[in-house]
Amino acid sequence: MDFDFELLQELTETSGVPGYEDRIRELVRRELEASTDRVTSDAMGNVVGTIEGESDYSVAVAAHMDEIGFMVRHITDEGFLQLDPLGGFDARVLRAQRVTVHTEDGDLPGVIGSVPPHTLSEEQREEKDRVEDVHVDLGRSGDDVRERVSRGDLVTMDQTTVELGDHVTGKALDDRICVFAMLEAARRIENPEVTIHFAATVQEEVGLRGATALGGDLDPDLAVALDVTVANDVPEFDDADYVTELGDGTAIKLKDSSVITNPKVHRRLRSVAEDEEIPYQLEILPAGGTDTAGFQNTRGAKPVGALSVPTRYLHTVTESAHVDDVSATIDLLTAFLETETGEHDYTL
Repeated sequence: MDFDFELLQELTETSGVPGYEDRIRELVRRELEASTDRVTSDAMGNVVGTIEGESDYSVAVAAHMDEIGFMVRHITDEGFLQLDPLGGFDARVLRAQRVTVHTEDGDLPGVIGSVPPHTLSEEQREEKDRVEDVHVDLGRSGDDVRERVSRGDLVTMDQTTVELGDHVTGKALDDRICVFAMLEAARRIENPEVTIHFAATVQEEVGLRGATALGGDLDPDLAVALDVTVANDVPEFDDADYVTELGDGTAIKLKDSSVITNPKVHRRLRSVAEDEEIPYQLEILPAGGTDTAGFQNTRGAKPVGALSVPTRYLHTVTESAHVDDVSATIDLLTAFLETETGEHDYTL
């Protein structure tokens, strides 16, 4: 791998659920302070590293740093934790997973309970799993748990990010792998013609809230959002379900359920990719939204574009992406920003 896997591992393994991104925010701030001219944050917790350009024309690049997780909503008499979701988890894959419970006095390891399959009734086998029905087992008595854990404490998945052939797999690749791509681009860019704001946004998983607020505050002339997208190149999908495929390059977004990207922006992204011989694919996502919509919908009409990293098994603890697609995303983002003069007409 020709980029900093240790940083990617640190980013993905650090906790930070919507509204409580403290730990990941400090890590991102550390990296931005080393590569940008100034770093600021706002009342929501968005962090922005700015590289001053030769003109006042500004471009915002955004990748969200929050990950899906949970909040403790109830502690049973026996000491089991019942959860409320922060973002959309696939409840089918939660059973028997390790988790970390974040309390005021420190972190506690736990597991999400599972009923042995041979003890399930026919009715139970047919029931649909819901996040609200799972529980966390801390291996402690009820009194001990209540002394340590409070209603409102946070829970994240406990998973190590590893290399798997040409892939990386772990939790929170959505969207830390794009935060990583953004940080790598910020490292590479020198003396841009335009001012560039590299923004790690918050609360995307619960409604694009950080980007919507930040778009109004920054008021950029152009915005490019980075996020993961569905790679459905696995046996469970038919060719007609195609969105993207691992190993075919970065994905230039045309649309998702929240946004139609500016045609002139995505055409210039394609042109830059072809000029630089960077592999890419076109993304048409039938469901799901990204920070792109947050920037498009604040303070008047804004030209927006988006790059996506194709990722398998989204919203699970084993999200998987191809290292070449990550590299292509970094390369195209860097080349696009370095060739932005502020004189391109994105008006339709």
